[in-house]
Order: sequence, then structure tokens, then C-alpha cells
Amino acid sequence: MIRNSLFIVLLAASALALTATSARAQASLERAKELYASASYDEALAMLNSLEARQSEDGAPVNGRSDEAAAIALYRVLCLVAVGRSGEVNTAIDRLVSQYPLYRPPSDELPPRMLVAFSSARLKLLPSMVQQRYAEGKAAFDRGDFTTASVGFKWVLGALNDPDITYLAGQSPLSDIRTLATGFSDLSEKALAPPPSPAPTPAPTPPAPAPAPLAVIEAPPVVPARDLQRVFSSEDADAVAPSTIRQNMPRFTGTANTPASGVIELIVDANGAVESARLIEAVHPQYDNVVLSAAKKWKYDPARFDGTPVRYKKLIQVSLASSAPAPSTR
Repeated sequence: MIRNSLFIVLLAASALALTATSARAQASLERAKELYASASYDEALAMLNSLEARQSEDGAPVNGRSDEAAAIALYRVLCLVAVGRSGEVNTAIDRLVSQYPLYRPPSDELPPRMLVAFSSARLKLLPSMVQQRYAEGKAAFDRGDFTTASVGFKWVLGALNDPDITYLAGQSPLSDIRTLATGFSDLSEKALAPPPSPAPTPAPTPPAPAPAPLAVIEAPPVVPARDLQRVFSSEDADAVAPSTIRQNMPRFTGTANTPASGVIELIVDANGAVESARLIEAVHPQYDNVVLSAAKKWKYDPARFDGTPVRYKKLIQVSLASSAPAPSTR
């Protein structure tokens, strides 16, 4: 009787273990995306929470760049928006940027308002992260840990090239950090280089061999030139975004009972002039045409790719406070 009871308990435990294993196998990022696409937002959010918890248990990188882990966090933000938990959205975005600072969400998966929210979070968080990582890299350099120092300085230089902080990266203290990180990165690489091998003892000169047949040397492949006539955007990591010279917002003379905001898409040409402007999210019926007319007169220092001025697509968020006379841009 006791033996039969023990067998039943073991059988039940095995069944539970198999059920848990099956559930873990079925939970995946792709399955969560399918649930999100079918508007099953609560189920998708529960699965994404489970995937994040599993990564923490498995020791996934917390401050590195894991595209799948970052995509899980991104879709968790989208689910929070879809189920109306707006109070948690900004916290979730800040957490994603803090954990995966070099991850850039694909623009075709996010509405313009969310792209602006992610850019704002990166503008807020990246400068302090750059300063912290530089300090850690310098401390590693000072104690002779050149491997850790080299990785840290390269991370700092990569983050300073992020389009969302281009303007701040050109000013102190970030411009000073770029100069210092470049120098310490070179010194770290030199310290890690192996010492030169001792010169071998010269061997007796052998008799000259018979001349070998001439080898056919193939010409190197021709590398196609980059298309500098196309319109660049924030997705082009190697392009430097245009900086503002003149961006005067027209006064709002109407009445806004509630706060309003919208997004303007600009095409800035290679001379820094606005080639075209259109609203991809309206601001206010009494203000849309006014701000579009003003946008066509704005002036920028043009975007550049390898030092060459290029055309660039730039998104501008315009916000109106309730009954406020002056709008703001972000």
C-alpha cells in the first residue's frame, strides 16, 4: 500500500514537471508577438513578464545589448500602452533604455509618438550613463585592467555617436569625455598588444631558386559608392543629424481647452533648408497650417555623412499647453 502511494506521488510530480516544461517551451517572443498582433494584449503582457523573469533567473545580461531581451522589453511597453496602463509606460521605457542603452527600436514597429518618447528617454538617460561608464573605464585603466578599460571606452565612444544625443555630445562635459575616452582607448589597445617577437638568428643564405612563373593578381572587388542623394534618418547610425540654427515657433492665437501635441516630419536638404514639411500627427485645427508655414522657413546646419552634407528626415514634436500662448518643441 505504501509502495503504491509513493508511485502515485512520483507519477504526479513527473506530470507537473512535464507541464511546466511544456509551458516554458510554448512561451516565446514570437508567440507573444502573435498574441499582440491578434489584440490579446493581456495574454501577451503576461507571457512577456514570464520571459523577462526567466531571463533574470537564467542570468541574462542586464546592462549589455541583447536584441531579443530588448525586443521583449519593447513589446512589453507596447502592451502596457494597449491595455491603458499609461502610468507604467514611461517607467518601462526608462528601464528598457537603462538596461539596453545601445538598442534602437525599429521605427516600422512603433508609432511616431512612441519614437519621440524613446528619443526623449535616451536624451535624458544616456549622458549620465556615458559619464558613469567613462569613470568605470578610467578606474579599470588606473588599476591595470586594460581589457575592461578598452571595452568601457569603446562603449562610451559608441554611445556618444547616438543620434539622440548628437547636440549634447558636441558640448562639455560630453565633448571632453569623447576626447579623453579616445586617448585612453588607444592607450588600452597598445597595452594589450603582445610584445614584438625577438628577431630570429639569420640562417645561411640558400642558393637562389629558379624563377617562379608569374602569378596572376586579381584586381580587388569594386566597392559600390554610397548613395548620398537619398534621404537619411535616425536609422542611419553613421549619419550626423542636423543641428538647429533657426526654429522659431509661431504664437498660438486660438484657444486650447486641453493640452495638445503633434509631430511634424521635415526633410532638411543638404544646405540646411527645409525641403518639405508635413504633419504626421495633427497638433490643433487652429494651429496646424500656421506651424507648417513657419516650419518651411526654419534653418539648420545640414546633416552629414562622412563629412558630406546630405538630406535628412527629422521628426519634431510640437506641444500646446491648455490656453498657453507659446508652443514648445521636442
